[in-house]
Amino acid sequence: FEELFLLQVGLALRRARAVKQAKAHRYQLEGALTQQLRQRLPFALTASQERVVAELLEDLRAPHPMRRLLQGDVGCGKTIVIVWLMAVAVQSGLQVALMAPTELLAEQHARVVRRFLEPLGVSVGLLSQGVPPLQRRRCAEGVAQGEIAVVIGTHALIQRGITFQRLALAVIDEQHKFGVVQRAHLAKKGQVPDVLVV
Repeated sequence: FEELFLLQVGLALRRARAVKQAKAHRYQLEGALTQQLRQRLPFALTASQERVVAELLEDLRAPHPMRRLLQGDVGCGKTIVIVWLMAVAVQSGLQVALMAPTELLAEQHARVVRRFLEPLGVSVGLLSQGVPPLQRRRCAEGVAQGEIAVVIGTHALIQRGITFQRLALAVIDEQHKFGVVQRAHLAKKGQVPDVLVV
């Protein structure tokens, strides 16, 4: 009981500290990009997906940073929810980073995100050790200058030389495969960014 009590007290203190933080960015929750995304989707969002998107948008609307865990079975549609949040951030003039534990998973995410967002004019970059050095350097420069709105990658995202112009949303996939320090490093790349772990 004592150990559980101390754990709950520690979590409550962390939550209270997070609520006191004010984020420097605001989101435009409805806009041309999300409208175009909805029109171009080859399927309709399920009721559960719509509900989760609405809950996450409420979190983004809050003046303090979001710290949310998105759970669901494989194939339940978590990816489209993430893509929706990316579109909200981009139409707000902000940047998004998605960190995956392996190069293969990062490449899969990049393929899916590009399929949905690049036709809408959103620049999507991929940063991992498997990317040729010249492409990696160009991507890092594009992220630093704000030309790349969405960047997907592995631990390469938290390397010292990677900087963001206006990182507002950090998505961490398979978060149990990252350490607390690695997740914190990604969050430190922005000014009090919202964090979604999947």
